[in-house]
Amino acid sequence: MDVRQSVHSEHAKTLDTTELRKKFLIEQIFTPNQYTMVYSHIDRIVVGGIMPIDGEISFDDDIGKQFGVNYFLERRELGLINIGGPANIVIDGKSYAVGNEEALYVGKGAKALTFSSVDKAKPAKLYYNSAPAHATFPTRVITQDDAVKAPLGDVATCNKRTICKYLVPEVVETCQLSMGLTRLAEGSNWNSMPTHTHERRMEVYFYFDMADDTIIFHMMGEPHETRHLVMHNEQAVISPSWSIHTGVGTKNYAFIWGMIGENLTFDDMDHIAMKDLR
Repeated sequence: MDVRQSVHSEHAKTLDTTELRKKFLIEQIFTPNQYTMVYSHIDRIVVGGIMPIDGEISFDDDIGKQFGVNYFLERRELGLINIGGPANIVIDGKSYAVGNEEALYVGKGAKALTFSSVDKAKPAKLYYNSAPAHATFPTRVITQDDAVKAPLGDVATCNKRTICKYLVPEVVETCQLSMGLTRLAEGSNWNSMPTHTHERRMEVYFYFDMADDTIIFHMMGEPHETRHLVMHNEQAVISPSWSIHTGVGTKNYAFIWGMIGENLTFDDMDHIAMKDLR
């Protein structure tokens, strides 16, 4: 497990490109026949990917010990979104089919989790976030038909996009985890602009559906002390509460957002005027 410590905003101002990438960028989300796991001290979020090809993948039996509990989800909830081929997920003996761009919410207390691909030629790619949880809510699959869809932006401002909200109160009950998928229309390349911060929540962006020769310039930092990270396909970035989080690509793309913190209010944002960015 890759552990990332919290970074103060004053400290972040002093970091060069290498150190910014080391502390905030998750370069490898998917590894064939394995799961990855990054544990951030920022609100105790866990981020990773599961890519089963030749058989089943399960979380290691001793992973709970690294969290000071008996098993991984003893005091946690988990949400995942599949960006690959169809998956079969078995949780405490019950099977769940999760297709492409469908989500699964797993409630606190789930002990035995196994993940497999229906077709090894089209392996599942299960991107997940996990948050500390205080209560147990039912595990369930969320399809695109279940999700709340919100079109936003405009071609004129290069940010026409559709937000697909999977783990939100209107769809499924969670303790503090919110997740969704945003897809930019062809010809658009800006996300979340005009930008904002979340004083009461942190967020992680996972960028995907990018060609090998395209990149994302992800903007971060305090509004008056912005920095950027160059990101490639299927990479994620951790965003503290004090940081803006927006990006522009050399071509349209998609990204998954995950938030945890004080509330589940999607539009609880502290907006930043364009003229105030530095």
